[in-house]
Amino acid sequence: MDMTSAIEIKPNPEIPGLAPGDTVRVSARIVEGGKERIQVFQGVVIRVRRGGAGASFTVRHVAYGIGVERTFPLYSPMVKKVEIVRHGKVRRAKLYYLRSLSGKEARRKIKRVEKKIERLGEEVMMPQPEEVVEPLMAPVEEGAAAQETKPPSEAAAEQRPEDKKS
Repeated sequence: MDMTSAIEIKPNPEIPGLAPGDTVRVSARIVEGGKERIQVFQGVVIRVRRGGAGASFTVRHVAYGIGVERTFPLYSPMVKKVEIVRHGKVRRAKLYYLRSLSGKEARRKIKRVEKKIERLGEEVMMPQPEEVVEPLMAPVEEGAAAQETKPPSEAAAEQRPEDKKS
């Protein structure tokens, strides 16, 4: 019998489903001496290790030109909460290659989450052909009608001076 099967693992409800490439904001409790405070660490998830009580995730960010990585236990009560800032679109499970990249090279695309909008109980009213035609057939005064009935090429020719050869 294994020790991990004897211990009941209680998932932390404040930690959502994480995936590599996500930008997260982790609020962790820090104990210094007799004082306890919450420290926020924001960065990119480069690794998620599953597997029982030892599950963890690693977050990386660059501070003042130096890469900093922290590994947080997934089931620890010391992790107060995790907020997902944005979902990244990546094609790898472990993003160790981000360690050698800097600046714009280290950017990841944003994963687009499409939401389907359903219209229940709404009927889309299409305009009837008579409704569309009537405003176009409205009576027009004679002076305005004479100007509007000319083809665009004739109207443009009247505005331009004619070319004269002398």
